[in-house]
Amino acid sequence: MKRRAFIALLGGAAAWPLAAGAQQPERMRRIGVLMTLAADDPEGQEAFVQGLQELGWTDGRNVQIDYRWPAGDAQRIRRYAAELAALAPDVILAGGGAVVPSLLQATRTVPIVFTQTPDPVGAGFVNSLARPGGNVTGFTTFEYGISAKWLELLKEIAPRVTRAAVIRDAAIASGTGQWGALQSVAPSFGVELSPVNMRGEIERSISTFARSANGGLIVAASTLAIVHREPIITLAARHKLPAVYSGRFFVTAGGLTSYGPDSIDPHRRAAGYVDRILKGEKPADLPVQAPTKYELVINLKTARALGLDVPPSLLARADEVFE
Repeated sequence: MKRRAFIALLGGAAAWPLAAGAQQPERMRRIGVLMTLAADDPEGQEAFVQGLQELGWTDGRNVQIDYRWPAGDAQRIRRYAAELAALAPDVILAGGGAVVPSLLQATRTVPIVFTQTPDPVGAGFVNSLARPGGNVTGFTTFEYGISAKWLELLKEIAPRVTRAAVIRDAAIASGTGQWGALQSVAPSFGVELSPVNMRGEIERSISTFARSANGGLIVAASTLAIVHREPIITLAARHKLPAVYSGRFFVTAGGLTSYGPDSIDPHRRAAGYVDRILKGEKPADLPVQAPTKYELVINLKTARALGLDVPPSLLARADEVFE
């Protein structure tokens, strides 16, 4: 073999181990996150990020996460949905049913994983729970029948209640569904219901309702109720109304009691679906899943302020009690 050819061959052989051992830089993936509320509201984004990290996805290393927080404002929801879709991410997390319509209007190709969405089939987001179809799947928040539990809880913690004002968002399907479920069981509890529109003059309606005795309050689940939870809780306290809410963050803010699905867990589970989509699976093939954890939360300080003695049996069932 000629000397020049031998040297060239030797040089190539020496390069083989380097080429075989060299690693291609990991492709940066992109996730859009459109939450429903403000950046400082309890929506579970930390659980989502933690879930991603446990699956090997770290923001700034192998994935870029673009957040948008519209604070419940419909105009901002539409604008932010369009912004995220224009970024062409690999997948979008929709933190609540209120943002899904705007995302679907912005894109029918980018995969979307939703959380805390009451009735995705009825809303037309998916074809069925088992086979979603299209570019959307995710995690429901609860069935409307849970509303009956709120009335049962109200009677258990405040047995003298014979009248209940129900604050609901009448402009959304879940507001109508929850109201219907409450109406169906109210006679069996001996309670007369009075609807209060979340988009109306709540303060005047509650003030008028509270003029008569033996009243209570149920705050149905909605984005607007969460956004305006502090004035609602203040109204309940001012008028000495025992109140039942749909989520624990009402109770941590001073509300009396709540019963509903764990609001953090769906975001952790959503990270699993996002991981599967980033690895090649399609939303159409991932079934919509229901909540697996429900929690009863009680604020004893608020109960004492209302002059209520919480039954020991109810305290024993509570997942969390605030002193």
